[in-house]
Parts: sequence; C-alpha cells; structure tokens
Amino acid sequence: MLVLVAIPLWASGYWVRIATNVWMYVALTAAQNIIAGYAGYPALGNVVFFGLGAYASAVAMTSAGLPIPVALVVGGVVPVLYAAALGLPILRTRGHYFVMATIGVNEATREAIANLDAWTEGSRGITLPILDLSPPASSMLFYALMLGVAAATVLTTVVVTGTRVGYGWRAIRANEEAAVVMGVNATGYKVLAWALSALFIGLTGAVYALWTTFIEPAGVFSVLIVVKFTVMLLLGGQGTIAGPVIGAVVVELLSTLVWGQFPQLHLGIFGILIVLIVLFVPSGIMDLFTRRYSFAALGRRLAMAGSGRL
Repeated sequence: MLVLVAIPLWASGYWVRIATNVWMYVALTAAQNIIAGYAGYPALGNVVFFGLGAYASAVAMTSAGLPIPVALVVGGVVPVLYAAALGLPILRTRGHYFVMATIGVNEATREAIANLDAWTEGSRGITLPILDLSPPASSMLFYALMLGVAAATVLTTVVVTGTRVGYGWRAIRANEEAAVVMGVNATGYKVLAWALSALFIGLTGAVYALWTTFIEPAGVFSVLIVVKFTVMLLLGGQGTIAGPVIGAVVVELLSTLVWGQFPQLHLGIFGILIVLIVLFVPSGIMDLFTRRYSFAALGRRLAMAGSGRL
C-alpha cells in the first residue's frame, strides 16, 4: 500500500495521470460490482451516477459557493438519493427490462441536465474553479483522492459482503424467488446495493469534475464509460473482491498503450477484447485463477501426481 501511495513521489507527471485514471476505474468497477456482481443486476445505466456526482459537486461549487470538501460530499449524496428514489420502482424489473430501464434513466437524466440552463449551463457545460496549487501538488492531490475513493470502495465491499446483507445479495443473485421465500427482503436489499454503488460512482464523478475542471452532459453521461468499466468487471470477475481491481488495471493500462500506438484502431481493439473475454474467460480472471490454484484444485493435482498421471 505504501508503494501505491508513494507513486507520485517518483513517477513522472504522465504516469501519475495514468495511475490516477487507473484508480478512477478501479473505484467505478468495484462500485459496479456491488449491484452487478453481488446482487446480480447488471445496471448498464450506472454512468448516470457518475454524471450526477460530477454535476452535483460542480453546481455546489459554482452556484451555491460551497467549499470543495462539502461539494465532494454532495457529489456522493445526490446519487444515493436518486438511486433510492428510483430503485423502488425500477428494481422490481429483472433481466433485460432492468438493463433497458437503467439506460433509459441515464438518457433522461442527461437530457434534463442539458436543459437546466439556469443551474448547469445546459449543453455548454460547467467550468470549475482551478485549485491554487502547483502542477506537482495538484497531481498528488487528485492521485490521493482517486486512490482514496478506490480503496474505500473495495474496503466497503469487503466489509459488507461478509455481513447478512452480503449473503442476502448472493441469495438474490442465485435465486431471487427462493431468497424471498427464505425471508430475504429482496427489493430492500437491491435498493441498498444500488444506492451503495451510486455513492462511490458519484464520489468518483465528483473528484473527476474537480480534476478535469470542465464537464458537459455528453461527456460525463456517456455510455462508453459504463461499457468500459463493465468490461473491466467481466474480465476481472464479477462477485469477487480482487476481480474489479485486476480488470481495471489490465484494461486501463492496455487501453492507454493501444491508444498511444493505434489511435484509429482503439475502439476496434477494445471490441475484439470484449469478444475474447466472452469466448475464453466468461467468468473472469479470478474464476480462472481460483479453479487452477484453489486448495481443491491443488489437492486434485497432488492426487494425480501421486498416481503418476500428472
């Protein structure tokens, strides 16, 4: 952990920015994992909370004049309230109906933000205040903020998934009807999962807005963002702690290298990666690793070695 914290002290500005972007996607992927990986509801419209967090914090700073720490908190609270309000009706749907509903929520919210000129400057976007810091100090600050949000998301997942709530999410993912029969409040647990996911995605959006100093509806509500961190989740492994971290690091570093070398082929290569994931690691890297290196797998290999078949 100390090595991760110390990266800005020895790395160049370029690599600090890349590392900051990696932690941003670790936070987004780990937050997506709560609702999609553990509760089993793939919310492809979850980028709505990224955009809401960005705009809530930006409006809090520019229009309300709130200090930056308070504005960042607002960027987390507003998406939670939004998820709680919409969760009760939307989370009663399932499968592709739920997926379409979340995408519809994102599109409707983006249009609403684009038409609220008095608060959001409409489609022109909002310019945020630039911090009075030197470039190295600014890089270190945003690196620390993104790393902090990513760490908080992962640690919260570790804690919550070991509780009754976490077991309830797994029961819903495995068989929702059976979970309800066993006494699980499925709707309440799903709303909680969506709200918790929204909290960390919103916080990430708030930090991103302050980091980039300019946001617009087309950028922060772009479906390409959620496609990217969903691919990261699928590659790393849904319903695991390390999966989102591995997927985000691998895909973001690979995306950075590909973008630098083949800017015209970037999206094409990204599409090929999706196909390869579906074909060869549909359950993610963590599932592949677990099946090969778990104690049960090790026992089978030792037994085969003892019988001379290895």
